[in-house]
Amino acid sequence: MIKRYPTKKIFVGNVAIGGDAPISVQSMTYTKTSDIQATVEQIKLLHFAGADIVRVAVPDMEAALALKSIKEQTSLPLVADIHFNYKLALIAAESVDCIRLNPGNIGSKDRVKEVVKACQNRNLPIRIGVNCGSLEKEFENKYGQTPEGMVASADYNIKFLEDLGFTDIKVSLKASDVQRTVQSYRNLRPMNNYPFHLGVTEAGTLFHSTIKSSIALGSLLLDGIGDTMRISITGELEKEIEVGRAILKDAGLTKEGLNIISCPTCGRIEADLVSAVAEVEARTKHIRTPLNVSVMGCVVNALGEAKSADVAIAYGKGSGLIIKKGETIAKLPTEELLERFLEEVEKEVANQKE
Repeated sequence: MIKRYPTKKIFVGNVAIGGDAPISVQSMTYTKTSDIQATVEQIKLLHFAGADIVRVAVPDMEAALALKSIKEQTSLPLVADIHFNYKLALIAAESVDCIRLNPGNIGSKDRVKEVVKACQNRNLPIRIGVNCGSLEKEFENKYGQTPEGMVASADYNIKFLEDLGFTDIKVSLKASDVQRTVQSYRNLRPMNNYPFHLGVTEAGTLFHSTIKSSIALGSLLLDGIGDTMRISITGELEKEIEVGRAILKDAGLTKEGLNIISCPTCGRIEADLVSAVAEVEARTKHIRTPLNVSVMGCVVNALGEAKSADVAIAYGKGSGLIIKKGETIAKLPTEELLERFLEEVEKEVANQKE
């Protein structure tokens, strides 16, 4: 079992972050926030995709003023992403559930004080969002765009908020590469007990972001570091949630849905395994009960893998086996195997629910 680093529990709307709360997965809309209807539709899409929290950009006054209406029409906790103009944070604080500030571009201490006061008035948390590419000049000049600079910026801003009596804080330290991201979070973690928001920023397309995020966030999660996360993908928002959930599941931090074990393609395969696995994935997406299922193309590996699977299918030459809990329950012609396998999966789901 992974032992998570003990952190302070805060709330973004009704979602707990830190402490013993589950690790939450969030995303960010790409609509113009001033387009209320388009933004509402995108937030609802993320809700159905399984997002816990959603962040929206607030680049101008029109976007800030739209937040009240957006909040009234959606149920996900809403985070306002603020850069440069602190006055936008003051307006956003009247409607949203959390304010994200980039200390590298928000301005003077007096401006931050006003934002803190607005958040205190509504019991809103603040995310200190440090980005490697936009550090305060004092830290970039001293350390460069390095983990040391990111940690110094985060630590300085945490202490500044603490001096104002504000401790409903979460922190992110994002770079666009794996090494600086991981090192920054690891270096800052022993210095405070605030919850961490994990992510690799500007991580690229689905392919590249999945690899970078899996390495970086997987490493941190296995270290017990991380309380909420976003997978940054240049592409479909639903994929951010899908990849985030998969990372949590494969790291052993959530128990939800099927864990599908399937063998790599090789010369021993006796069936169209690629199509079979694709159909299993498509027809079991609705299942939230944690199950291990095995889809194997031959009997060489199947019998061993099936011992730890709740339900398994093993293709052979012209026929194959259905195995449950390590026991063979049916030998059927190839064309009948998949339907029987899916039936047994649904039965096992029903059994576990009972």
